[in-house]
Amino acid sequence: MTSPEIDLEALLPRLGARLEEAELRPVHGRVRRIRGLLVHASVDGTGIGELCYLRDPVSGRHVAAEVIGFEEEHAILSPIGDLQGMSTRAEVIATGGPQGVPVGEALLGRVISPLGTFIDAAPERDLDALRLCPVHAEPPSPLARQLIQHPLALGIRAIDGLLTVARGQRVGIFGEPGVGKSSLLSAIVRGSEAEVIVLGLVGERGREVRELLDVQLDAKARQRTVCVVATSDRPAIERARAAMVATTVAEHFRDQGRDVLLLVDSITRFARAQREIGLAAGEPPTRRGYPPSLFAALPRLLERAGPGASGSITALYTVLTEGDSSLDPVAEETRAILDGHIVLSADLAKRDHFPAIDVLASRSRLMDAVISNEQRRNAGRIRDLLARHRDVELLLQVGEYREGNDPLTDEAVARHAAIEAFLRQSEREHSNFEDTLKRMDELLS
Repeated sequence: MTSPEIDLEALLPRLGARLEEAELRPVHGRVRRIRGLLVHASVDGTGIGELCYLRDPVSGRHVAAEVIGFEEEHAILSPIGDLQGMSTRAEVIATGGPQGVPVGEALLGRVISPLGTFIDAAPERDLDALRLCPVHAEPPSPLARQLIQHPLALGIRAIDGLLTVARGQRVGIFGEPGVGKSSLLSAIVRGSEAEVIVLGLVGERGREVRELLDVQLDAKARQRTVCVVATSDRPAIERARAAMVATTVAEHFRDQGRDVLLLVDSITRFARAQREIGLAAGEPPTRRGYPPSLFAALPRLLERAGPGASGSITALYTVLTEGDSSLDPVAEETRAILDGHIVLSADLAKRDHFPAIDVLASRSRLMDAVISNEQRRNAGRIRDLLARHRDVELLLQVGEYREGNDPLTDEAVARHAAIEAFLRQSEREHSNFEDTLKRMDELLS
């Protein structure tokens, strides 16, 4: 499923404006040059981040675009759509403000594009109750945020028991291609206790979008989920905008006092889209070809999640890693900003171990603030047993391990099969928080 061409006549009435009013306004400028991904236009009075519309009188096409910079007397616009059919006769209509996205209860269970248009076949309902929120928003004041005090169960034993996520925490899910990041996200959507779930699919394959929504998610999960989709064929600014729009929708429900779970898949494709925009605008490439603007955009995006004055956004961001993640600037920057990291192991995935979470390489920085002393002791004990077993794993494989030298290592070897069974669960299996804690007690008894 791919996003359709922008239907301005359908979009503007939904956002509380009328196309006729836009047509009666004087033309603000004209396109002077189209070079690669960018449009250069002579237009007065615009500012960075302002939403404009390109209207071609020959082809009759309308394309939204955002002002991203200036060069001498020309404004540089990044189109949110395909430029096919546009000419230098195209007119530029400035809206006078940044892009807004419609938010409200009518979004629950729906699939929208980064422009806020519905791209699913569900019937329209309660559209009059939608209101516009700006895509670019400031994070809550640090002193206005609530303190984080409660856990959020996700239905995954390895996470709830050993990497407990707090309400309002921001966590990265790091892994190579094919280790089950998307499958883990769909399992979390089904098993999470969050009131509202916002799913941002950034640069996703079109085939996988419908499989995720119609096959992997059940009807109950769909009813409380808002999905923002920009497939891999969409322009770079549209792909980058998907993560921002998903965050804006999550902020709306958080400000109503709800506990929101925000899932963005993936932050790496967001970074690559930002790289396309920055390089096309003339920014110098720095670390691995990423422009400086990316390293300013990442914290602005990630800091918008978390607890607010009322309600919270618990955010999970997938991060694609290849080889040594310490050499990947996106993975490095993201890990430094977030409140924890869950690392998926390719070796575990090869053994059909789901979820393929490497517990020893993962860490939740806020876990100790929201769990009981008993769970803290049990989780520490299981981690110690896993670490001791890893130390002697090679000896076990070659048959050189001898029992009796270290009682704790002997215990780790004896309990390893039970620990593995605890950490494994099928994609459709859901474990509530109390059952997970009970199984941890039984595991160590």
